[in-house]
Amino acid sequence: MLPSIKAERSGYEWLHRFFDSVFPLLVLLVLTVLYAVEWHDRYSLLGVLGGFLFVTANQMIGTYNGWRGRSLWTSISMVSKAWFLTWVVMIILAFLFKRSSEFSRVVTVGWALATFFVLVGYRVLIRLFLRYYWRNGCSFRRIAIVGAGKTGKHLAKVIQNNSYLGYRIVGYYDDNARLQGRSVEGIEVLGDTDQVCLDAQERRFDEIYLCFSLESEKNIIALLNRLADSTVLVKYIPDFFAFDLLHSQWSDLKGIPVISVYDTPMTSGLARFAKRTEDVVLTVLILLCIWPLMVLIGLGVKLGSPGPMFFRQERVGWNGQHFTILKFRSMVVHDDQGELRQASSNDDRVTPLGRLLRKTSLDELPQLINVLRGEMSLVGPRPHAVAHHEYYAPLIDKYTQRHLIKPGLTGYAQISGFRGETQELETMSRRIEMDRYYINNWSLWLDLKIITISALRGWKDKNAY
Repeated sequence: MLPSIKAERSGYEWLHRFFDSVFPLLVLLVLTVLYAVEWHDRYSLLGVLGGFLFVTANQMIGTYNGWRGRSLWTSISMVSKAWFLTWVVMIILAFLFKRSSEFSRVVTVGWALATFFVLVGYRVLIRLFLRYYWRNGCSFRRIAIVGAGKTGKHLAKVIQNNSYLGYRIVGYYDDNARLQGRSVEGIEVLGDTDQVCLDAQERRFDEIYLCFSLESEKNIIALLNRLADSTVLVKYIPDFFAFDLLHSQWSDLKGIPVISVYDTPMTSGLARFAKRTEDVVLTVLILLCIWPLMVLIGLGVKLGSPGPMFFRQERVGWNGQHFTILKFRSMVVHDDQGELRQASSNDDRVTPLGRLLRKTSLDELPQLINVLRGEMSLVGPRPHAVAHHEYYAPLIDKYTQRHLIKPGLTGYAQISGFRGETQELETMSRRIEMDRYYINNWSLWLDLKIITISALRGWKDKNAY
C-alpha cells in the first residue's frame, strides 16, 4: 500500500482550533451579561454548537492548512466564509426545530456580528505579533534553495516579499558552474550540490528546498540519499513552470498527491448546484424587475425596422456543444453571403436603436432566457460564434479551455475591459487569459463581484458598437 502524504502541521493550527471553538461561547456569555439576559442551557448549547460548526467549516474550507504561506486578507476571507456557513446551518436547524423564539434576538444578532470580529481580530493580532517577532530576527528559519532556475527564483521572491513568513534565505546552491560565487537577483550562490551536503552537516540552515527541473529525477534521488545523513528538513518543490503548473489545483487520491493541470471547480456536483441555483434565483429576480423594459425594447426593435424581434445565432458553449443565443436585433436584416463580420465603429448595418442597445448592453437581455434554459450562466466566458471559434482555436494556446464551464452573459474579461470588437490576435489572447483566470478561480463570491461591477459600470462601453 502506498503511504499517504501528510500535510505539514504546526502548533498554531491547534491554537486556532482551540480559540475558534471557545470564542463563540465566551462572546455569547459576555453579551448575555451585558444585556441582562438570563443564561440557560440553551445558550450553552448554542455557543458550543456555534464553535463546533465553525471549526468544522474551517476544516472543510482548508483554513487551518498552510496558514503560514497565506496572506492575512486570504485568511480573513476564509474565516468569513466559514462563519457564514456556520450561520446558514444554524438558521436551518432553528427553522427545523422551531426553537428560535427561545433566544433573545438582540443577543443573537449581536453574537453573530461580535463573534465574527473577535475571530478575525485575534487572527490579526497573532499575525502582527508574528510579523514583528520574525522581522526583528527572532526565531526565523534559515532556508537554502537548491536550484537557481525559475522555480527557485520564484520561491525566493515569495519569501522576500513576505517577511511575516519567518524565513530567511541563506543562499542558492546550483551545479551550474557559471553561477558559482555570483549573485542571482541579490542572493548569493554559495556552491554546488556537494557543498550543500557539507553545509547541511554543519547545520548552516534549517531547511532545504529542492527546486530541480522535472528531468532531473536521478539528481534528486542521489541528493536526497546524501542529505539523509543530516538533520536538516528537506522539501521538494516541483517545477511549476515546465507544464504551466503554477496555478493548478492540488488534491489527493487516498494519499496519492494529484495535480489537476487543466481543471475547473465545476467538476464538483455541489459547485454546479450552487452556480445553477445562483443563476436561476438571480435571473428570476432580474426578469421580475425588468420585464416591462424588455417589452418596450422588443416593440421598438419590431417597429424600427423590418425583421424579427430577436437575433438568433449558433454559438459554442459548455464542453464545445452548440446552442442558439438570443439577442435583441440591433442590425437591419442583411445577407453577409456566408461571411461573419463583427460589428465595428460606424457600421452601417446597425440601426439607430440598435446602436443604443449595443452601447448599453441592453441587446444582451434576452440571454436571460438562455440562462433559464441552462445553456448559459449569468457569469462566464462570453460565447463565441462557431466561425470565430474555428478561427481562433488553432491560433491561441489553450483557447478551448474556456468551454470547461458554461458561457456567461457577462464575465471577468468583460469587466476587465475586453469587450466588443476584437481586431488583433493579441487582444483576443488577453481575453482568453481572463476567461481562464475566472475558470481557475471561480467562486460564488467572484460571481457576485462580477455581476455587481457589470451592473454599476457595464451599461456604457466605448468598445461596443
